[in-house]
Amino acid sequence: MKSFAEQYLAETLDVVRKLDATTIEDVAHGLASVRDGGGRLFILGVGGSAGHAGHAVNDFRKLCGFEAYAPTDNVSELTARVNDEGWDTCFSEWLKVSRMKKGDAVLVFSVGGGNREKNVSVNLVRSLELAREVGAKIFGIVGRDGGFTKQTATACVLIPTVSADRTTPHTEGFAAVVWHLLVSHPKLQRAATKWESVK
Repeated sequence: MKSFAEQYLAETLDVVRKLDATTIEDVAHGLASVRDGGGRLFILGVGGSAGHAGHAVNDFRKLCGFEAYAPTDNVSELTARVNDEGWDTCFSEWLKVSRMKKGDAVLVFSVGGGNREKNVSVNLVRSLELAREVGAKIFGIVGRDGGFTKQTATACVLIPTVSADRTTPHTEGFAAVVWHLLVSHPKLQRAATKWESVK
């Protein structure tokens, strides 16, 4: 019988084998086009994905020369909007103030991708509806069936479900793998990472 660690690592290998490299390339090329056209990148996530969003903002700015932002990086504004206006609009109203427009892009990290009917991550759904309305590009790294993000995205990486009991940890873990792949991609990376540049 396999230990839990062996089982988890075996599932991890299964996810790697099932990832769609072509879609990841599509995201890389799409993001490069946005950046090279002078567009900004807004990165959205809730829960663990909010932590990913802040980390990814750093990577896309520092390594890729992207003008990138995440609404979850300003806890004062985020909690004021949640308190005063509600959770569902906390990201979309922030994006309106940021004057998101055609030529910009949204990148979503989410386990389920948002689902209005099930009342899950409606703040992501509202943000993507706004992105479509203004003509911004939509990209995602999501799990399960991809939800609203996958339905509306220009390009969206779907992290395959290999264990229904561990959908969230595999999706969130591989979101980090995929965005690190993206910021290392020759179409996107403009600056060396520190340890690779130290001789």
